[in-house]
Amino acid sequence: MSNKYKICVYAICKNEEKFVDRWMDHVESADIVVVVDTGSTDNTINKLKERGAIVYSLIATPFRFDYSRNECLKFIPGDIDICVSSDLDDVIEDGWRDCLENSWKKETTRGSYLYNWSFNADGSPAVQYTWSRIHARHGYKWIYPTHEILEYIGDKEEKEVYIKGLVYNHYPDRSKNRSLNLPLLKLAMEENPNSSRNLYYLGREYMFESSWDDCISTLKKYLALPTSNWEDERSSSMRFIGKSYCEKGEFLNGKKWFHKAISESILSREPYIDLSLLAYREADWSSVYYYATEALKIKEKSFTFANDANAWDYTPYDLAALGCYNLNMIDKAIEFSELAIKLAPNDERLLNNHKIYLESL
Repeated sequence: MSNKYKICVYAICKNEEKFVDRWMDHVESADIVVVVDTGSTDNTINKLKERGAIVYSLIATPFRFDYSRNECLKFIPGDIDICVSSDLDDVIEDGWRDCLENSWKKETTRGSYLYNWSFNADGSPAVQYTWSRIHARHGYKWIYPTHEILEYIGDKEEKEVYIKGLVYNHYPDRSKNRSLNLPLLKLAMEENPNSSRNLYYLGREYMFESSWDDCISTLKKYLALPTSNWEDERSSSMRFIGKSYCEKGEFLNGKKWFHKAISESILSREPYIDLSLLAYREADWSSVYYYATEALKIKEKSFTFANDANAWDYTPYDLAALGCYNLNMIDKAIEFSELAIKLAPNDERLLNNHKIYLESL
């Protein structure tokens, strides 16, 4: 069967030779694969060329992601219909081209899909959300130095379609240096001082860097912006403020912000888990139990990047079991422990705790 559209997969990369074969195995059904290498010193370029990719070298000083991706776009032939942006640490599941062509229409400009950003120890998806880096060849450009996104600049109305069955799986290199993120986010704010999105990411990055006061002040500025109106992101920022206060030893302020996060997004498990974990630090077992079981009452997982893996893995059951054990509710501790072990059957701590619970009967 002949293909309906001409499709290009494109990417930027640097020192990712260990991912080349896996990545090319999953994108080889594209009509063309275009990669811009931004300064590899390993064998990435040669391996990509050997596998059939068209590779260009680009040294951008100072480096920024939007510029590099836009330069890559320039190398894509003008007669391509659909551009599929991917990173080399992504795995696009087999059959993706059929899913894409079945969903795409002549008037479509952009496609969204399921993105599995992280995975649990058993291989099941942890953090999942809808992403949209598939687009028409013309009418788009990348913006922002990091946490870059596509901006539509076409003349006609943008038309997005959800591509059912198309799934990206993300298997990042955890050893990669994150040091560029903070200066690039500061640059993003200099260039777009009213961007609530970039301010949120900057505050989150301060938290990752253990800069607790900077995280708190930045995210409070984010919350004050009139454009900060997505409740999941607002709730997430309140949780980050709460975590930062806890790291400063200000537990009461931490609790205040975790409760604000609950009121902001009432269907999110995450702030309940934050409160249960904080109660664990304080050996407040009734609160450990209460907040863990409140989290478990929320059954439906939203597909947003604001999800935390530990709200949906064994953690709520584990916390509930710990709370029950210390409240002398041994039967219930065993029930919750069994549910935790079902989700993490090889976790030694869970298995040892379960043994302790059984011996306490």
